[in-house]
Amino acid sequence: MTEAKVIKTLLPILKIYRWAIPIIIILGVLSAFFEGFGIILFIPLLQSNDSQTTSNSAFVNVLTKFFVNVSDNERFAIIAFCILGSILLKNCLFYSNTVLFAWLNSRIGHRLRSGIFNQLLSVSYSFLEGSDSGKLINTLARETWQTGTALSTLVTLTITICTVTVYVTLLLLISWQLTLIVSVSMVLISLFIQFVTRQVKVLGEQAVEANSDLAIRMWEGLAGMKVIRAFGRESYEQQRFDTASKKVVNTFLKLDIVSGSVQPISEVLSSLLILCILVVALLKGLSTITTLLAFIFLLYRLQPQVKLLESTRVTLIGLTSSVQDVMYFLDRSDKPYIHSGNIPLKSLEQGIYFESVNFRYNPQEDLALQDVSICFPKGKTTAIVGPSGAGKSTLISLICRFSDVTSGEIYVDKYPLRELNITDWRHQIAIVSQDVYMFSTTVMENIAYGRLDATETEIIEAAKLANAHDFIMQLPEGYSTKVGDRGVRLSGGQRQRIALARAIIRNPQILILDEATNALDTISEHLIQEALNTLSQSRTVIVIAHRLSTIEQADQIIVVDKGRVIEQGNLQQLLEQDGLFAQLYHLQYRNASI
Repeated sequence: MTEAKVIKTLLPILKIYRWAIPIIIILGVLSAFFEGFGIILFIPLLQSNDSQTTSNSAFVNVLTKFFVNVSDNERFAIIAFCILGSILLKNCLFYSNTVLFAWLNSRIGHRLRSGIFNQLLSVSYSFLEGSDSGKLINTLARETWQTGTALSTLVTLTITICTVTVYVTLLLLISWQLTLIVSVSMVLISLFIQFVTRQVKVLGEQAVEANSDLAIRMWEGLAGMKVIRAFGRESYEQQRFDTASKKVVNTFLKLDIVSGSVQPISEVLSSLLILCILVVALLKGLSTITTLLAFIFLLYRLQPQVKLLESTRVTLIGLTSSVQDVMYFLDRSDKPYIHSGNIPLKSLEQGIYFESVNFRYNPQEDLALQDVSICFPKGKTTAIVGPSGAGKSTLISLICRFSDVTSGEIYVDKYPLRELNITDWRHQIAIVSQDVYMFSTTVMENIAYGRLDATETEIIEAAKLANAHDFIMQLPEGYSTKVGDRGVRLSGGQRQRIALARAIIRNPQILILDEATNALDTISEHLIQEALNTLSQSRTVIVIAHRLSTIEQADQIIVVDKGRVIEQGNLQQLLEQDGLFAQLYHLQYRNASI
């Protein structure tokens, strides 16, 4: 039943290339037929000197009669030519099948990897935040290959079944009695092998889990290398990695031991079967020597197909967990998505309005935002302040449509945000955050990511506006310098300025600053703040910040705490209210004075 479950799971993928599967099967069947037919032709070939010899098989007698009226010399040459033609046709079909099969396997592997990556790009960000990065990478990098292997294994299994059917049919035509004995014996051998390999499915599930654990250790080891070294946890992490690696080694060793037992067990039992068939046939007189030789030869050619049938079945069962992992991730029915609306948006005319917005990340969690009603006017700077975990970044996430509101509505001008074309909307936005992500490519390509069609002149101009041009020119290869993984070769201030240049080149109507200068030294902050002042002119700016300089320049300040908006107004109004903002302001002002 496990094989049937895997086949049912894989069918949607196979339907993508539904035309190729029948062709591959037909080519496989024809290849087996011509090979079997070539073998059967040895019967009249070996009987050419004694055309009167009869067989218990009507099929063999009919085949022999085709050559009765042909002289021995011509008969031998004709049959030999037919055998050669059968071998040639068989190999041409086999090669064509191999090429088509390789093409199909490569295309399906690409479709799987592309489908998984598309899921990563389109699924709601909340789903990604709730998933282990290492497991996602393992699914994308390894389990897609394993699923591709499962698909090729399934096709191989189908072809093998058809090939076995062809051989068994030919064997039946030669001697149904011997074929019946062989069939019963092979079924018993198959049942015995299934009994021996019954642990394969469980081991396959353990292999997927072990690979995921190892991928997580690799990902966290690389991503957290500074923390590991700072706290002197090298030996601790090495031990955790070795434990995960040994688990992979031990699991796959067990899987290989069980899977590897199919070949020797099948070969020993099959050889014993052939020997028994030969003895029984000769003692009972079921066939002539020539017919028996052809039968044994066909049976000999059938043996590898039966072994292949068993090994591919075991392999398919072992890949069940990989298939389920990939197909679960490709399944769009049980995951949250951010769907684009149909209303085009060319520019922001009035502002962004939150009306009674509630939001929670997961159904089982408390609300992250509660009854939020605020406005971000066009062309104004709005600062969002509050304690850590108050909901500031959640507001930004909703504005960017990384997530959708649980209830209430966000309006852009007069349109609900969720009804706007999401590409048009995000095209109006640029984000500069404290946690800047740099792609492992050149400085120029990182800046151009804000607008892919930007010219080199525009990129340099954006870098100058971001106060980044001078330090870029001091890099070994200038704008062509590769920044390393996540910009590891750059300082925090340099990464911030490149991120700012990326935002400038985009020329957004809405600029979002998520604590963009909090982690910088005074000089870097001054340079970036200077660039921000230039960029912010005539734009709608939304800023999450704790620095006094940013808060003081805001047109309005929104104070959030525990998911609620508790204060709102300009600097003077909030100070006069003497609430949470006044406390935060005076505390920071006193610290700054010290």
